[in-house]
Amino acid sequence: MAVPDIELETERLLLRVPRVGDFDRFAELFGSDHSRFIGGPMTRGDAWRRFLQMPGAWLLQGFAMFAVIEKASGRWIGQAGPWQPDGWPGTEVGYAFHPDATGQGYATEACTAAMDWAFDALGWTDVIHSIAPGNAASIAVAQRLGSRYRGPAKLPAPLDQHPIDLWGQTRDEWRARRAGAPA
Repeated sequence: MAVPDIELETERLLLRVPRVGDFDRFAELFGSDHSRFIGGPMTRGDAWRRFLQMPGAWLLQGFAMFAVIEKASGRWIGQAGPWQPDGWPGTEVGYAFHPDATGQGYATEACTAAMDWAFDALGWTDVIHSIAPGNAASIAVAQRLGSRYRGPAKLPAPLDQHPIDLWGQTRDEWRARRAGAPA
């Protein structure tokens, strides 16, 4: 069985299935304090096991978070896209970006393309974002995407000890907003 060869392109970004060459920058992100809201800093070995989740999900589910590549430099800058592990509180479009790629609008740009794809290609009717309370940067991205606060939720074990809040919107709300209509 082959991993799908799906690519999305925005003005500044290429979203594609992760490749082994993306791992060094992935390990930098997940080894840094910047990962404190997404499980916390981890060793390179633990980062490798986490890295393998996305290609595995692509293979088994036909979707997962995309590797986000900055077109101007060709470098991996983060991951964004559909994510729904067993027991997850909904159909999520998640995101995590390397510290040197934050504050430039990349997360909003990547998630916009990923949400269009999730609604159109996967047929999702709802998208959530699981965000740790206090993660102001991720909350700001969710708000820029048009998502609203839905309340606290629980992730499945072993992540159930990490508090999260759900933000989200329906496909109809997303499409109305993208068309310029009031949501």
